[in-house]
Amino acid sequence: MALSAEEALTQGKELLELGKYRRAQEYLTHAFEIEPNSASGREGLLLASDALFLDGGSSNFIKAESKYRDFLNRFPTSDKAAYVQFQMANCLIKRMRKPDRDQSISLQALAALNEVLQLYPDSEYAAQAREQVVLVRQNLAEHEFVVGAFNFRFRLYPAAIQRFRTVLDEYPETEGQDKALLYLGLAQLKVKDWGNALDAFNRLRTEYPDSPYVAKIPQGRPEAGKVEEQPEGEEQPEGEEQPEAEEPAEDEPAEEEAA
Repeated sequence: MALSAEEALTQGKELLELGKYRRAQEYLTHAFEIEPNSASGREGLLLASDALFLDGGSSNFIKAESKYRDFLNRFPTSDKAAYVQFQMANCLIKRMRKPDRDQSISLQALAALNEVLQLYPDSEYAAQAREQVVLVRQNLAEHEFVVGAFNFRFRLYPAAIQRFRTVLDEYPETEGQDKALLYLGLAQLKVKDWGNALDAFNRLRTEYPDSPYVAKIPQGRPEAGKVEEQPEGEEQPEGEEQPEAEEPAEDEPAEEEAA
């Protein structure tokens, strides 16, 4: 391509505005490659990252994140640094999987958003980052419940209890706390942990008196062994799809954790 960095940048911008993202990438990348330290080159690298992001698709989001990271490594004091950090997080958010699937990308997205808030708390992107944090944490909480439901279904009650407690302890601001309390209590009944089961049910009644899950609390005295251990009309915890299995820790018996 026999164009100067400035000429390639101009052509790339025009293609970007027309939505011709792949063609735009060629010109913008060329502008960066021939003058990486010039103003045109820096802008070319940033806009090439944007073109990949706008083009969409998992592969492009991975490439865009890499280019944004390259920009930030090369030009850490740029006035675009907050935007670039936010876009790195958005690339990860676009690749997040449903709650019944592995959440490693969601955790990376959360870390990237927290960096926006820690490094650029007064930037124009901080408010958007906080909104995105809410969505990512909801996804993570739902994952914990779905895996807990899977474990409950297969009678892995200690593992289910751990997952339901994680929803309540680590994601207390998310939706679904009432459901987690009900099924935490049910799992504790299964292992004859009467006291903690009653505590979970009492919390549900007190903190969420209008929840439909209150009516599904088993009746009777669990400590006397007189209780309906499943709520009427709902024999198993609600979940979406069977979650992907997770490898147990080396020092953890495989039968204690199913996902």
